[in-house]
Amino acid sequence: MQNEAIFAGFGGQGILLSGKILAQAAMVQGLEVAWVPSYGPEMRGGTAYCMVVISDRPIGSPIIKNPRHLVAMNLPSLEKFAPLVKPRGVVLINSSLISIRAGRNDVDEMVIPVTDIAKDLGNVKVANIVALAAFVARSRIVDFDLLREAVTGEFARKGNLLALNMEALDRGKDAALRFR
Repeated sequence: MQNEAIFAGFGGQGILLSGKILAQAAMVQGLEVAWVPSYGPEMRGGTAYCMVVISDRPIGSPIIKNPRHLVAMNLPSLEKFAPLVKPRGVVLINSSLISIRAGRNDVDEMVIPVTDIAKDLGNVKVANIVALAAFVARSRIVDFDLLREAVTGEFARKGNLLALNMEALDRGKDAALRFR
């Protein structure tokens, strides 16, 4: 079965890193993976998104028009991509920055204040990991323990960032159960 996810937000929110970590976890799980980043000319503050395609068979194209899932970290991303999500997909909305909903009753909508959760952890830069954890916990697109391994691999050499990102994973997973 093939699953597709779009992670979208402002440049500087760790959007591309979230997709990369998900792709790494899927590869460790033995799945086929395509990761396609896209961002505007501004690295910070411009629009950034990436597509992650995960499949148990070879992937025909890494470019997708209608993803199964969406992680929207800002309003322009929700407005652009939510109408494209396939029915029964997961749409995660960062309610810290987005005050509206997807306007869809055919998707599993998670409304989670990921930026606020990251601020509570002491660093807004882990909002992407909070969102990634909540998304994986709800969608089950990859095994959560493999996601944890991928985050460990990404931050193991970055000193004190590993513990912070592991806490962000736990808080995101918990949020997937608490927020609807």
